[in-house]
Amino acid sequence: MSKLEAVFSEGKAFIPYITAGYPDLESTEAYIQALAQEGASIIEIGIPFSDPTAEGPVIQHAIEQALDKGIRTDDIFDMVARLEDQVSAPLVFMTYANIVFGYGLEAFFQRCQAVGIQGLILPDVPYEEKEELASYTKKYGIPLISLIAPTSKGRIRQIAGEADGFLYVVSSLGLTGTRESIQTDLSSMIQAIRQANPDLPAAIGFGISGPDQAQQMAQLADGVIIGSAIMKLIDQYQDQAEPAIRDYARAIVEAIR
Repeated sequence: MSKLEAVFSEGKAFIPYITAGYPDLESTEAYIQALAQEGASIIEIGIPFSDPTAEGPVIQHAIEQALDKGIRTDDIFDMVARLEDQVSAPLVFMTYANIVFGYGLEAFFQRCQAVGIQGLILPDVPYEEKEELASYTKKYGIPLISLIAPTSKGRIRQIAGEADGFLYVVSSLGLTGTRESIQTDLSSMIQAIRQANPDLPAAIGFGISGPDQAQQMAQLADGVIIGSAIMKLIDQYQDQAEPAIRDYARAIVEAIR
């Protein structure tokens, strides 16, 4: 059992996302530690990319600001290296294929292993094109987290059957961002996942805004992924967001567990 899978054996997982470098890297580092201390099970760290095709306006803004301040992938690797002995929650990267290929596949995965990254999410790499990365994910023990969306339909069982770490279930069509309600028939999607791979944890993301929605999603799946709601707090409070982030994280953990 991988470290990612082991997390889900401890109960429903809270998986927050944070864009590295917004408003600055020092704040990102502090906020990651705060999220871990307040019960985050796994933490997604977004490596900024200039064309974040899956992201809504809140995260796009954060990415643009981080890039404007000169944040680079090596800066984020250095930050994760500092966090390795301070944060017990597994850390995963969420970014885009150009970042990985531009850095160099061997060098990127080697550096991920060296700093303790436990997984990689690339929303622009479809299931059919993941083989180019497969040898590196196996060599360095860093699973590529598969995504399933409402449009996956007949491909759900195929994707889930070969998935590793955990499965990222996209709750809604469109971009990331908070939503007042989630209308997708997620129960059918989760059922298909369970049938294909009963032991694979599944976490729902995209659109979850607060404790009530998180509780509803946690009743269906093994965990919830929340990004835009957290980034809204950072957008509002900038480098003074830690108290608000702690309060929000505590509320989500209480709701899902």
